Amino acid sequence: MPAERKKLLLRLDPAVHDALARWAADELRSTNAQIEFLLRQALSDAGRLPSAVGRMRPRGRPRKEERDPPAGEDPAP
Repeated sequence: MPAERKKLLLRLDPAVHDALARWAADELRSTNAQIEFLLRQALSDAGRLPSAVGRMRPRGRPRKEERDPPAGEDPAP
């Protein structure tokens, strides 16, 4: 079971937020996912990304076979 994700209140200049939101949309990510992507990249570039950090989910909508089954249906074996 994956660890619970941390919640963080982040105050940003509105222009910075707008630029991040546009960049995220261009890359098919949410603004939150874009911020996490950039933070991970910065940590990695600085040699400070912990080895225990899991992989990010790929960008875009999950493929149909990767989505949760509808309620009442069993997942495929």
